[in-house]
Amino acid sequence: MKPAANLSHLWPELPYLDRFAAAAAAGFEAVEVLFPYDVPAKETQRALMRGGLQMILINAPPPNYTGGERGFAAVTGSEARFAHDMRRACRYAQELRVPMLHVMSGVAEGASAKSTMIANLKEAVQTAHEGLMLTLEPLCQEAQPGYFLNDYGLAAEIIAAVDAPNLRLQFDSYHAQMIHGDAVAVYAQYKDIITHVQIGDTPSRGAPLTGDVDFPALFEAMRGVGYDGWVSGEYTPGPDTQSTLGWMDQLS
Repeated sequence: MKPAANLSHLWPELPYLDRFAAAAAAGFEAVEVLFPYDVPAKETQRALMRGGLQMILINAPPPNYTGGERGFAAVTGSEARFAHDMRRACRYAQELRVPMLHVMSGVAEGASAKSTMIANLKEAVQTAHEGLMLTLEPLCQEAQPGYFLNDYGLAAEIIAAVDAPNLRLQFDSYHAQMIHGDAVAVYAQYKDIITHVQIGDTPSRGAPLTGDVDFPALFEAMRGVGYDGWVSGEYTPGPDTQSTLGWMDQLS
């Protein structure tokens, strides 16, 4: 298992481009950024190269600066907007050589939202460029009120319905624990379709090993199934990110 740093959360006291150097100095080889779109890709590329880092994941769609919701894969009537913004996100991912793109469902509910999301994703997996993995991540209501994809079982159903090799599950210990009460059990149940792992503790999305998630058991479960992918710290570190990185040593 390989540690990665989510630079939308870690080192919040630093300007965006300075966070890459901080991550490299801390021993990370990979980073992810939720919404890097307001910085030209070439500036982010230079920061990655200076730190010898790989960008492994970004979110789609780009932020809606007009005040709309983040994401609308499940929003009936927004199919054209979804397709347009996915093309833009894919171009950005291609520029940064990002292997994973997290597709956000947006705020919606009901059977029509589910069928809309499945139809949108069936189109998205066909148009995504070669080598790009699309991911779905259930988000808890405490963090994203009204978010459609708010259950791991629902995410698994949608992935099965789309039935494409380039659509898989993104596991986040914070959201899994908040939604279902036991992040370790959630990982064990859905391990076969998980392609990426993010970690944060509950109930306040603090650093790992500060709250309710049983991280030793979670890391042991991941080792037990042979997970050898990235494990990205996505949590609120407080004023000193460096002091919260003890979880990196537990991955080896």
